[in-house]
Amino acid sequence: MRATRYRGAAIALTGVLAVSLSACAGGDTDASGPADLKMALWSSNEGHLALLKKIGDAYVAEHGDEVTSITFEPVTNPDYIAGLTTQIAGGDVPDLAWIPEASGPEFVDSGILHDVRDTLKDTEGYDLDDILPAALAPWQDDKGGVYAYPFSNSPFALYINEDLLAKAGQPDVKSLVGTPNYTWETITDIAAATNSKTGAVGLNVPTFNPTNWSAVTMLGNAWGAAPWSEDGATCEFASPGMIDYLTWYQKQMSRGAIPAVSGNAAPAAFASGDVAFSIAQLSQSGSLDDSFEWSFLPLPAGPKGYHPIVGQAGVSVLERSKHQKQAAGFLAYLTNPTNAELLAQFFPPPRQSLLNVKTLSKAAPKLSPEEIQSAIIDVVPEAKVKPQHPVLSQFSDKVRAGLDPVWSGGDVKAAVTGICEQISPTLKG
Repeated sequence: MRATRYRGAAIALTGVLAVSLSACAGGDTDASGPADLKMALWSSNEGHLALLKKIGDAYVAEHGDEVTSITFEPVTNPDYIAGLTTQIAGGDVPDLAWIPEASGPEFVDSGILHDVRDTLKDTEGYDLDDILPAALAPWQDDKGGVYAYPFSNSPFALYINEDLLAKAGQPDVKSLVGTPNYTWETITDIAAATNSKTGAVGLNVPTFNPTNWSAVTMLGNAWGAAPWSEDGATCEFASPGMIDYLTWYQKQMSRGAIPAVSGNAAPAAFASGDVAFSIAQLSQSGSLDDSFEWSFLPLPAGPKGYHPIVGQAGVSVLERSKHQKQAAGFLAYLTNPTNAELLAQFFPPPRQSLLNVKTLSKAAPKLSPEEIQSAIIDVVPEAKVKPQHPVLSQFSDKVRAGLDPVWSGGDVKAAVTGICEQISPTLKG
């Protein structure tokens, strides 16, 4: 979705930074090397940082006449986007940055990110066409410009605690995959029964809280529901599909299949062994051990069939970088086929050539080849990215407030109708 009517308009990113296309332009593109580059990161994971440093050091060794150092700096603000945009507004502009998918369209349409299409296309051996079109699309504009490489393209899946289900006398869920019975209705029936018999959590979404409402509304696509139209101009929260989905979700909370919302408290961790089902990405597997038997399965089907979803993170060159050319050159190196395979140790890659069991086993050594095939390889090519919008930050809080009655058992139709009344003027521009 690249609605040109948004380009050039002032936007507000998490209430911290308001920038227009003209305000973002003007980076010193004539700055010559060798340069000291800086990349802003969401993660402070030691493994991530060590791998990035290894790749960065190798690039400097090969391109010392262009780049003398590359520093990888985690943003310490708990709200990553607020921290990053504060840096940009204050003039402390990193050359490259990790961009979460939710902010991608807003960053692209505001002109914060630099178009690297020509650099990637012209770099020998890069093979831009190897990147899955569905993965690249959220980072392109309507002219085909490329504003990020989606280095993490991770599908959401269903983790199941087999020991807990057996204790509750529930059926083998793995045997249901691929059959007409592998549905959300079946899974929540099992979740409710497990909760009733053991007191454990039935099904949770570990990233969900009222502020991060999209972690739940994204599942509505299996009901044919979307929060807004494809072009982003029309509110769809009050559509029959979304009403049906949120009514269903509310029912699951009332019968114990899904835990009730408790402020912004984090849901119980699947790794605790006290959760039957968890909807999460590949990275959650890293926190699991052999204290209980678990499996990693594709998401079930809803009334409108099976609709896989991926969450993404992109790495971009910032338009206001003083070293755009050098930063774009490093981005091409960081994400070439060889280094993309190294990054696959932590992040499911968007390259078709790397979607194989051998590569992905490095990212998920605890998963079986069958789980990797069914929940990742078979899913990613057709999966859609979580719903995004070019001015999401302008209305996200209104959606959060509007959904509060849903989580507390209120009238769903009245709540979503109110949301559309609140956000439609913003969507229409």
